[in-house]
Amino acid sequence: MTATSGLGTPRLASPDLLRSVFRRHAAGVAVITASGEAGPVGFTATSLTSVSAEPPMLSFGVGTGASSWPALSRADHVGVHILGEHQRELAVTFARSGADRFGAPTAWREGPQGVPVLDDVLAWLVCRVVARVPAGDHRIVLGEVVLGDPAGAGRPLLYHQGRFTALRD
Repeated sequence: MTATSGLGTPRLASPDLLRSVFRRHAAGVAVITASGEAGPVGFTATSLTSVSAEPPMLSFGVGTGASSWPALSRADHVGVHILGEHQRELAVTFARSGADRFGAPTAWREGPQGVPVLDDVLAWLVCRVVARVPAGDHRIVLGEVVLGDPAGAGRPLLYHQGRFTALRD
């Protein structure tokens, strides 16, 4: 195999290399929620993945240093919310460390299994946690879908190049 001049200079694996590469990968934006001992918890996730259709399962990653991790590490059920492009501020709120994520103006209600369900999202699911798989400084959470609603209106919010953005036609 011959080197191509347009490839640039390869770099050794590092956290910075991984982050730099994934900034170029556009991803949908979700908010994961759970009920905790001190109240609801949640965080913005771009690692949401469909895992299986039968049974219906998904996965997402969460850092073990995240403020939501203690509650998520014990939660039996989680909420998964697909955000629309009209929800940039909600995504920022749930991504910000130390933010009052469930205070005004966040609109939510207690949903099935006691899971916090956010209002006005494109779609939401409640999932039963079936596994938490160690993965470096994160855990991959596997959830089996219990119920949900895919009927929200709008277009998806994306994360690309370090910012929340919308699809372009």
